[in-house]
Amino acid sequence: MLLTTERLHIRHITENDWESMKEIWEDFNRSKYAQYDMPHITEEADVRERIARWAKANSGMEHMFFAVCLHERIIGYIAFNIRDNGYEIGYCFHSDYCGKEYAKESHLALFNHLHDLGITRFSAGTAINNLPSVGLLKSLGFKQVGEEKVSFYKDAGGNDIIFDGGIFELDLEEVK
Repeated sequence: MLLTTERLHIRHITENDWESMKEIWEDFNRSKYAQYDMPHITEEADVRERIARWAKANSGMEHMFFAVCLHERIIGYIAFNIRDNGYEIGYCFHSDYCGKEYAKESHLALFNHLHDLGITRFSAGTAINNLPSVGLLKSLGFKQVGEEKVSFYKDAGGNDIIFDGGIFELDLEEVK
């Protein structure tokens, strides 16, 4: 186990986590917020391959993928991908565990851990209409620094379906 909070265990994702990730993505794909994210392919072979790449990437610091566990069950994940000015974060939690502050608790623990490693700058993007995600980021101390037009899907006519995306940043040195 990498980190333990009051309620959660946080560890690196391993190849064996593919079934849990598949379940989380299938759940997310049924969500009204799925339209604001890249499609999550949930075919077994694709999920196995993606999670194997994530597990392999965990050997370095360029990409880091963490499983958030309640007891032994993976309830979500948090990813960190290096960028020019820090790390971009991504996350997804099974809807059964949303609204219980597990995402906030796990992010704070990881931010403290990464701060101890000298990593202090983070960015995130989310749809302005994805109020739970915007609320999470703001509760973590992120500030919205911009907006962008984003599209992951096309309509029946092949035209991009565009939505407003928020660009958020956090510098732990400013909030500590």
